[in-house]
Amino acid sequence: MNSPLLWFRIAASVILASCSVKLAAVADKTPEQVQATYTVTKDVPYGTDKEQTLDVYRSADAPKRGAKNYTVVFLHGGGYYLSDKAKEERYIQPYLKKGVTVVNLNYRLKRGIPMATEDLTQALNFLAAHRDAYPLNLERVVLTGFSAGAHIGSLVAVTANDPAYPYPLAPGIRIAAVVNFSGPVGGLDVVENVFMNHPMPVMKEIGLALFPETTSYAPKEVTRKYEPLTYLDPQDPPFFIWQGGKDDQVPPVTFTEFVARLQQNRQKNTVLFVPEGNHSPSGRELEEAYKQIFPFLDKK
Repeated sequence: MNSPLLWFRIAASVILASCSVKLAAVADKTPEQVQATYTVTKDVPYGTDKEQTLDVYRSADAPKRGAKNYTVVFLHGGGYYLSDKAKEERYIQPYLKKGVTVVNLNYRLKRGIPMATEDLTQALNFLAAHRDAYPLNLERVVLTGFSAGAHIGSLVAVTANDPAYPYPLAPGIRIAAVVNFSGPVGGLDVVENVFMNHPMPVMKEIGLALFPETTSYAPKEVTRKYEPLTYLDPQDPPFFIWQGGKDDQVPPVTFTEFVARLQQNRQKNTVLFVPEGNHSPSGRELEEAYKQIFPFLDKK
């Protein structure tokens, strides 16, 4: 009997089934399956500068995911000074194996933290303004990155609900979660000091370029303006933090207050502290991290 009620029940059961699929339970795709699943558009310009480009990995599986239909936006590290989206693809591979839509972002380099941070907002607003060309779910955005990129994502996430922040996200964009690998969340003056006093010349160059408007150390009122800790409140998205205990670029002490506040709500936030971890996670450490990241996202 093909009654409307029967079809409604079938449709409802399909929707509920798709909503119940958890990322942690999805089998990893083979490289061939990944290639067959994704439509990839490389080097999409989202601004007028040649460095303002992004790659879109649009998954055919995404519409089936219901509440787990995330758009993951990844930003590379490099001290806001070097590197490129193509050099840290190991961070996005676990998402691609799960059939999650991913945006891999480049931002302007050697022009300081303020400009690099503006680029993430500009890129998200670009995607919102071009939904016809890039039909992504921007109501379930996961901001993630390594080092400088993780800092940028964390800052944009915690300022999204601050009406005084000068670079607002477009309507319809919602940050569902943040996954931060070794990205500064507080103590930018400490990080600046590490780079400025490093024996490697390129590290000092990075330190000098963090805040180009200053010729030496940036005043505390400037560094605090770009610390996620300054804006953190209970209404901010859930955070997953990966932190190495032997990080020599973003010292563990800079995480202390931010992590303490996250851990006031352990149901919401996850902190993965690796005592022997360095600034960049090893392959094994990264693999172990994603074993916790997917369950973390499944709760959101």
